Amino acid sequence: GVIIPDIRSHSMSRVLTGLASVLEARDYILILGCTYGENDREAQYIETMKRGGMDGIVLMGTVLTPYLRETIEDCGIPIVVTGQNFKGIPCVYHDDENAMRDVAKLVLAKRNKIAYVGVDEADTAAGKSRKKGVEKAFIDMGRDAKNIPSETSGFNAESGYYAGKRLIEKHPDLDGIICASDHIAHGVMRAVKESGRRIPEDVSVTGVGDSWADMISEPQLTTVGLYYNDCGTVAGNLLLDMINDPGRVSHINQIKLGYKIIERGSV
Repeated sequence: GVIIPDIRSHSMSRVLTGLASVLEARDYILILGCTYGENDREAQYIETMKRGGMDGIVLMGTVLTPYLRETIEDCGIPIVVTGQNFKGIPCVYHDDENAMRDVAKLVLAKRNKIAYVGVDEADTAAGKSRKKGVEKAFIDMGRDAKNIPSETSGFNAESGYYAGKRLIEKHPDLDGIICASDHIAHGVMRAVKESGRRIPEDVSVTGVGDSWADMISEPQLTTVGLYYNDCGTVAGNLLLDMINDPGRVSHINQIKLGYKIIERGSV
C-alpha cells in the first residue's frame, strides 16, 4: 500500500515511479491511497491497509502526530516513510536543510533585501528544515537571520502568487525571494512581474524541486534538484528487505539523500 498527500504532485509522481519500478519487478502490486492533505486520514489508511492484508506500506509523510506515530508503531506490518525524517521510524528523506542553505547563498551573494516564502512548519521537511536552512545561510553570510521578511504559502502556484504580492506590498525594496518549492516560486515570479520588475535584473527568485515547469518559465528557474526517483527506489528496496528478511533488518534504517543546485536564469 502507498499513502500520498496529493495525487497531483509532480514530486510524488516521481517517487511513485521509482517505487513502482522496484516493487513491480518483484511482482508486487501497488494500492494507492490519497489523503488530499487531510493528515488524520494517514492513520485511517494505515489501519485499512493492514486489515486489507497488505504486505507493507510506504507513507509519503507530512506531519507526525502522536496518533500517527502510535498507529505506525502498533501496525504490525513493515512501514517506510518517505520525504520526512521521523525519529524511530524507517525513513528515506532529503537533505532539505543543507539544500536550502546552499541555494539561499546564491541569492545572498548577489542581493541585499531578501525575503523567504515558506510553508507550514508542521511539515518538518518542507516547512521547518527548509526555513532553518535559509536562516543558516544568512548566518553563514554574516546577515541578520532574525528579521527575514517572510510569508507562509501553500504548495501551489496560486498561493505562492498571493504570498509574493503580500511581500512586495510590505517590502517594495525586495531584490531577492527564496521559495520553499518550485510551484511557490512560479507564483512569486508572476507577482514580481506584475509589480513591474524584471527577473533576474531587479529581483532574484529560487525554488526547490526541479519540476518540468522550471524549464519553460521565463526566465528558467534556479532551483534545488532532489532525488525523488531515487527516494522511491531506495524506499522500495528497504520495504522489501523488511518484508522478506525482517531478521536482517535489525535496526531502524533512516537514509538521507543528497541534492544538486541547478543554476538557471532567475538569480
